[in-house]
Formats: sequence, C-alpha cells, structure tokens
Amino acid sequence: MITILAPIIAVILGYFVVLVLKPNQPKHLKLLLAFSGAFLLSVTVFDFLPEVFSMQNKRIGLFIMIGILLQIILEFFSKGAEHGHVHISKTSTNFPWLLFISLSIHSVLEGLPIEGHSHLLYGIIIHKLPIAIILSTFFLKSNLSKVRSFAFLMLFAFMTPIGVILSQQFEFFKTYYYEISALVIGIFLHISTTILFESNEGHTFNFTKLMTIIIATVLAYFI
Repeated sequence: MITILAPIIAVILGYFVVLVLKPNQPKHLKLLLAFSGAFLLSVTVFDFLPEVFSMQNKRIGLFIMIGILLQIILEFFSKGAEHGHVHISKTSTNFPWLLFISLSIHSVLEGLPIEGHSHLLYGIIIHKLPIAIILSTFFLKSNLSKVRSFAFLMLFAFMTPIGVILSQQFEFFKTYYYEISALVIGIFLHISTTILFESNEGHTFNFTKLMTIIIATVLAYFI
C-alpha cells in the first residue's frame, strides 16, 4: 500500500508547499533538485544497477540505452519538466496534453519496478517532490485555472501508482522484470545526471551544492 500512496502524497505535498508557503527563492529549489538528482542517481547505482547486472546479459545494457533514448524522446514533448524545466505558455488556458502524456509515460514506467525495490521508492518520492513544486509554481502563476492545475497534478500523482498496480496484476511485467528495470535505470541515469550537470550554472564551483550532493549520496548509501 505504501508504494501506491507515497508517490501521491509527495505530489500533493509539493502542491500545498507552493499553495501555503509560496516559495520564491529559486536557489533553494535548485538545491532541492540537486539533492533529488544525487539521491536518485545513488539509489540507482548502489541498489538498482547491481541487481539488474547480476543477470550478466548483454541485453540489459541494450535496455539501459533504450531507456536513455526513450527519456530523450519524452523530453522533446515535456521540454525537460522531469528535471525541473517547464516551457509552456503562461498565457495559455489550454490543458497541456503533451506535457501530461510525456510525464505520465515517464511516471508509469518508474512505478513498474518499485515493488521489488523499497529503496527505489525513496528515490522516486524525493524526485517527485521538487518536480511537483516546480509544476505547481508554474501553473499557479499561469492562466490555467486552479481546477485544471490541480487536476493535472492529481492525474500526474496517480501515474506512478498505476505502474505499481500494473506490475502486480500482469504476468508480462514479472516475466520481463529485468528488461523493464534496465529501461527504467536508463531513464533515471539520464534524468539524474542532467539535474546534476544543470545544477552547476556556468560550471562554477558551488560549495553548498557540492555538500548537498555529498549528503544525498551518503544518505542513499546508508538507507
């Protein structure tokens, strides 16, 4: 049950953080993104990757690369919302279907291997929180109605649990567990490294961000 409820709670929490606190310090959000990127990458490398490669099958590497390429394609439509960028018109009142579909595919896929990885759940929750804050901040400042904004976020919140339920109910996802996991690893590797590279604007040294990344890595290792 926790694997279904936790991703939903993370998105709702992000929405209410924006609604109540109205954060206006981009640097704090960038630190949170850097933390989430480092934590997700560390969980993937420490726990997720070794299990998948225990198969010692060259196909696993192929599916990781397919996952990376798939995420690049999804970002063509989402414009990088998975790692903190929202590039849709603030003046538009239309529901952002391309963004929604892209984020939904990403979220359903990341939910498929959660059942076998409790640590992965932590990574996804920490990843979803800043993304929910960024999306909520954008929508509340746009011309999109609050009802549509909230509907978008709630539908987005339920996509990862849908992935969890699919993995529980259909034998296909159990049969191809390692291939699907490798695909998701590729997605996570692309997203987390993109977040970390983008967290250093102009490639300048930032001690606070460095410490944030180190803390996230150490925390992921010992969880």
